[in-house]
Amino acid sequence: MKKTLLSLLLLISFLQVDEENLKVVYDLTTKDIAKIELNILKGIVAHKIYFQKDFKELDVTVVIHGGAYRYFVKDPSTTIYKNDKELIKNYAELKKRLASLADTYDVEFLMCGVGMRHNKMQEKDIVPFVTVIPNSSIGLIERQNQGYAYIPVGD
Repeated sequence: MKKTLLSLLLLISFLQVDEENLKVVYDLTTKDIAKIELNILKGIVAHKIYFQKDFKELDVTVVIHGGAYRYFVKDPSTTIYKNDKELIKNYAELKKRLASLADTYDVEFLMCGVGMRHNKMQEKDIVPFVTVIPNSSIGLIERQNQGYAYIPVGD
């Protein structure tokens, strides 16, 4: 009986360890569309798929600040980014693909509230799949203390 109980406990503990999700936080500060494309739009999907083949989940959080605010506004033409021709040209497609990351791949997007105010934005100006946090440092500190791997995506 003791051996059976011990074996069962070992099996349960093994299954619990194996089910633990992998976690990553992207520190997104770039204003470069090519870096957003490579590291966020393509990179996150590739990483999710890679780990799924081994039946592992990858929890992804993206902390938005610096030059990256521009990609998460509802309408860039009503913001300080209205003269960014490359952004305006590509925005509809970028917005759709970023929303897909949130909806299809369960990516959590957090935006620095301090920088929003500095860039004259309010929560009503931000796409609905983004959560505003007090500041980017808090988001990064919390995620890293929860065991998230850190990946910077800057200029």
